[in-house]
Amino acid sequence: MKRVDVVYSLICDERNERILMVKNSKRDDWSMPGGGVEKGETLTLAAQREAFEETGLTVQIGNLLSVNESFLENMDAHALFFTFKAEIRSGEIAIQDTATIDEIAWMDWETANRLMPYHPKGIKGLLKSSIPYVLEK
Repeated sequence: MKRVDVVYSLICDERNERILMVKNSKRDDWSMPGGGVEKGETLTLAAQREAFEETGLTVQIGNLLSVNESFLENMDAHALFFTFKAEIRSGEIAIQDTATIDEIAWMDWETANRLMPYHPKGIKGLLKSSIPYVLEK
């Protein structure tokens, strides 16, 4: 069984009323911008890269909000999912990865929770559980 690391960026609007979500064409579901960490890439660099590829936005990665774990039998993989808080620094919303992403949308917390029910505290609840993430050199 292989190990897979996946990162997500929780990007809120200026008033913390909505979250940016992307629709994955291969899985036909919605999630926060994110994807697999590439070999030799740090978690935060992967989160920045994935956010840009999926939304066209340059983001600054902040605190770690959650770590989830799953065994993906269809991929014969043990996956760790890392969710980070991210803030928009520049760019315009535009899909860069058109092979994977169908849509980008700002969603209210209730809709986002309905589309991503695997966070027990709800997505907004993740903001209360943040911890610093430190990359040691």
